[in-house]
Amino acid sequence: MNPFENKKALVLGGTSGIGLAIVHRLNNAGCEVIAASRRGSADNLPHDVTVESLDVLDEDSLKQFFSRHAPYDFLVNAATGGARAKGPFLEMEMTGFQGSFAKLWGYTNCVRHGCAHLDERGAIALISGSPARKCAPGMIAISCVGNAVEGFVRGVAPEIAPRRINAVSPGLIDTPMFPQEGDDRQAFFKQATAENVIPRAGTADEIAEGVMFVLSNQFVTGTVVDVDGGILLP
Repeated sequence: MNPFENKKALVLGGTSGIGLAIVHRLNNAGCEVIAASRRGSADNLPHDVTVESLDVLDEDSLKQFFSRHAPYDFLVNAATGGARAKGPFLEMEMTGFQGSFAKLWGYTNCVRHGCAHLDERGAIALISGSPARKCAPGMIAISCVGNAVEGFVRGVAPEIAPRRINAVSPGLIDTPMFPQEGDDRQAFFKQATAENVIPRAGTADEIAEGVMFVLSNQFVTGTVVDVDGGILLP
């Protein structure tokens, strides 16, 4: 039985990168999909996907969005929330460090207000990242946010049961988040993944496949699924 056929899914951050790949996967599986993002548009969305403009940090707009599309079976948040600070912690402006946590606040807003209209057999998926458990130099803010996201998933899972919640943790993924182009882009990914067990950047679709697993498997909750090319291994 197809667990996605004739179901409804909301995907926040669903118009680019990993979120866009998740929208395509859900749509191909037979889900009715509503994609939302701050820009509220995308060039490569399926024609039958509804697209809306939404800021995950605006709680009033989130409440209205969830009420308007209720009820639904799946809720995915792949939105970054805003800019992410990079650099050495002791040299970092604290406003940048604190601002990186907009991703966490967007996730907590989503779960807090989205659960009210989620089917009791439904599932939530959030996106973490490998820096949460293997922090490269200059990635301290992103690492701390990832740790908070993963802790939140473990902590809130018993509270929202029987609804399920999980996170998928990507490694280095080839998405529009990276500005390099052409040969420079290929050289960047080759250098950055040279020590990985799988020495290449992942694809957004490979992360989306992990999201489909945590949404559909009824025996998985409160956990983090790593789709990272082995980056966490020694």
